[in-house]
Amino acid sequence: MVKLYTGLGFIQISNEVLTYMTGEAATTCFGVKGMTVRSMTDGIVHLLKKEYMGKGVKVSYNPNGTIALELHIAVDQGVNLPVLCGNIINEVRYKVETAAGVKVENIDVFVDSIIAG
Repeated sequence: MVKLYTGLGFIQISNEVLTYMTGEAATTCFGVKGMTVRSMTDGIVHLLKKEYMGKGVKVSYNPNGTIALELHIAVDQGVNLPVLCGNIINEVRYKVETAAGVKVENIDVFVDSIIAG
């Protein structure tokens, strides 16, 4: 949970809100099929439905008040992965920092699956 102090008091932003914001920002990028999660039992990667996209995101809280994000995604076949991941990083950083008011120190993108069609 992130706590932001203002002149009037403080605001707490839950982990669920941050993960959903991050997933929403990432999936708006062209070439992203969706967020993924790896099954603990069989190791197979599963594409998440839109309402569960926050499960493909991990938020880490740093002592200096910033956050680090880890995204697990599935992408369209044939996209330029370095360009796509750069776009995702820029979009996620902008949207999370603007909406939540918390500095994002780093974002790691893991392409877990490439989907044809």
